[in-house]
This record gives sequence, structure tokens and C-alpha cells, in this order.
Amino acid sequence: MEHAKPLPSYLVQRYQGWKATSYAQNESWYRHLGSEGQHPRAMIISCCDSRVHVTSIFGADQGEFFIHRNIANLVPPYKPDGNQHGTSAAVEYAVTALKVAHLVVLGHSQCGGVQGCIDMCKGNAPALESKDSFVGRWMDVLRPGFEAVADVPEGEEQARALEKKSVLVSLENLMSFPFVRERVESGDLSLHGLWHNIAEGGLEAYDKTKDSFVQV
Repeated sequence: MEHAKPLPSYLVQRYQGWKATSYAQNESWYRHLGSEGQHPRAMIISCCDSRVHVTSIFGADQGEFFIHRNIANLVPPYKPDGNQHGTSAAVEYAVTALKVAHLVVLGHSQCGGVQGCIDMCKGNAPALESKDSFVGRWMDVLRPGFEAVADVPEGEEQARALEKKSVLVSLENLMSFPFVRERVESGDLSLHGLWHNIAEGGLEAYDKTKDSFVQV
């Protein structure tokens, strides 16, 4: 592949530092992971945002979480067809092959994807409206969610409302997957909705009895 270039030196140095310290100190655990395969207890669906560090938030070790990241932590509705579905494939593998016991959707503050959806729905992002925009067509998943917060005061309050709504939209869409619904109804799988405040280090969980997010 003619366009591939050598790894930047700072990444090489960081890898070598990790290999000499963290790996060296836990070599037996890594060899166990390499030989025994993965057995994660939970799948986490989070945003691609570089500020959302899932394993750090929960103090997780390698092999503990099956993590899938995409723009605005969205899960599309169940729709088997000839197209490629990265998120749906990850959900299918986690639920049917890995048999995870928990499926967590993790939203966050200042989400660029959510803001893009707001701008698009208000007609302020013509580039996202283009049929050729991958981000725009992905954010179509959240359009119904915007309708539910359209009357919330504009700005941070509306953005925060849609960030949390994106979590609920994804949870609702997860239940459209037959293999997810089957395991949820049998009690073998539980769904969880979380929202992370990056600046404050906060974490809120959706409480169905209150139909709102409450501090963890």
C-alpha cells in the first residue's frame, strides 16, 4: 500500500514505554488473554470522541469490556439488508457470540455529533444534508430524537437534552433486534443508559421509574 507511512515517533516511544512497564509487569495476564480468548461481562457503546475514555471511567482491565465506538454513540434500528452495518454487527457478536450480561450505551457532554444533528435539523448544516455525507446520514438515526427536544431552549440546554435522548433512542433501537429482545426478556441481558459529563467527571444513569437521568 503506497500511501501507508511509518508510525509517528511519539507513538513508537509510547508503545515501547508501555511494553517495558505495564506489559512487563502484567505479562502473565496478557498471555492468559492471548491464549484463553475474551470473556467480557459487558458491551459498551460509546462515542468516538477522544475525551471519552471508557476504561478509565470504570477502572477496567483488558478483557473486561467489549467496546464499540461511533459518532454520537448511536444504535440504528434493526434492518438486515445488503448494506454494511458495523454497529449492528458489533451488537450481534457481543450478544450472540460473547453472551455479554450487560449492554451499556454511554453518551456524553459537548457531543459534536449531537450538535451536528441539531444544526442539520434546523437547516443550518447543508453539508450534512447531502446524500453523500456519511455523518449526516448516520445522524438521521437521531432525527426522531430531535423532535422530542425541539421545544427545549436553544443552546447548551437543548444540546444536553438531545445528548441524553440519543442514549434513549439507542436503547429503544436495541430492543428492535430480535436476539437482544429475546435475551432481555429472558433475564440474561440487561440494558443500561449512561451520560458522562466530561468537564465535571460526572456520570448519570437513566432511571426508568423517574424517566430521567440521575447521578450515579
